[in-house]
Amino acid sequence: MRKRYNSYKDSGVEWIGEIPSHWIKGKWGYYYNSGMGSTILKEDLVENGEVPVYSATEEDRIFGYINNPKLILNEGDIVIPARGNSIGHVKLISSKSTTSQTTIYSKSKDENLDSRYSYYYCKGNKTNLFPFIQTAIPQITVTEISFNPIIIPPLSEQQQIVSYLDTKTSLIDSLIEKTQRKIELLKEKRTSLINELVTKGLNPNVEMKDSGVEWIGEIPSHWKTGKLYQYSEMSNGSTPSRVKPEYWENGTIPWMSSGEINKKKIREIDGRITKEGFENSSTKLLPIGTVMMGLNGQGKTKGTVGILEIETTCNQSLCGMIFKDVIYPMFSYYYLDSQYYHIRGLVGEGQREGISVSFLGRYPFVVPPLSEQQQIVSHLDEQTQLIDNTISIEEKRIELLKEYRQSLISEVVTGKLKVTTDE
Repeated sequence: MRKRYNSYKDSGVEWIGEIPSHWIKGKWGYYYNSGMGSTILKEDLVENGEVPVYSATEEDRIFGYINNPKLILNEGDIVIPARGNSIGHVKLISSKSTTSQTTIYSKSKDENLDSRYSYYYCKGNKTNLFPFIQTAIPQITVTEISFNPIIIPPLSEQQQIVSYLDTKTSLIDSLIEKTQRKIELLKEKRTSLINELVTKGLNPNVEMKDSGVEWIGEIPSHWKTGKLYQYSEMSNGSTPSRVKPEYWENGTIPWMSSGEINKKKIREIDGRITKEGFENSSTKLLPIGTVMMGLNGQGKTKGTVGILEIETTCNQSLCGMIFKDVIYPMFSYYYLDSQYYHIRGLVGEGQREGISVSFLGRYPFVVPPLSEQQQIVSHLDEQTQLIDNTISIEEKRIELLKEYRQSLISEVVTGKLKVTTDE
């Protein structure tokens, strides 16, 4: 049965609603001294520095280390990311550290307020406490933080709430971690399945031969090997001049940016250029069935493969591959998808090490007969869809667990759910 407090009163804050009668409402600035973190740049970091540096991240992780920081944070202090999409993802400091200019720090000035409770209060009410307008670089200010409402139970109840939420959120986090691991195993299974079929085929009893490529190993004896340039027309796109509005305004020609490669099967394109922009750039109109690859980027984009289900042009950070008639486009898509980590390993993981079209053209390519390519694709479509459906179910489970965790914290720290010593 849901436990409630004996009596309630209006908090005076619409999104909080009623709170237990013996709790009080105040302003964050009354209980915490807050300020912006120190200016710390990447080049200021020291490999074996003494003091960890927090920055604006969603995860509870550090930016690096530094010696002799201007600002010292201690156990119980709070860091609030104040810039970008990580705004409001609070961190509770557990040992001596510092924080950068992309965050706000808060130091308690009331011994009757447990910062562990304040941490949960911020986490449970993040959306209402830290709203921001989605601009190029969204940010929140110290003044905004200082005027935030905070609901405060007696210290003994704060400690009960912290103990209860530590236990409950730990259980939820454990379930999330197990589910994430299951998703990773499913993704590994998917990659392994694709790699096996695009290099070994569907018949386990077929005669094999050495492919001549170390990381591919043996392939069916009747398959061919070659280079990508031998089987496709390859080119990267370009970006029409940004200073000429006539190249962009009211454009009708789809223009694909590199981030859209992560959609994999590309059915919609957000960007548009005009006919004049198209004619005054070197980008080409790529047909349906073109296999695309991201050429640059430090994240997952570099080496990621997609296939067009719409005609489009693209920017210079993408390579379009139009395969000859002896190649079934979806086979080449699956093949290159299976080579993602190997390609990235060859060119390097850093942001500056991009994939060139000439490098990609020389990349080894395995070619079964067209009929076998189609059979392999048909089998992979079916099997990967089953795996993807399972992944989607598990991802939804994680979202529900996160929503439940957020709701539980919010209900407890605003008094909608009573915590007792026997829990």
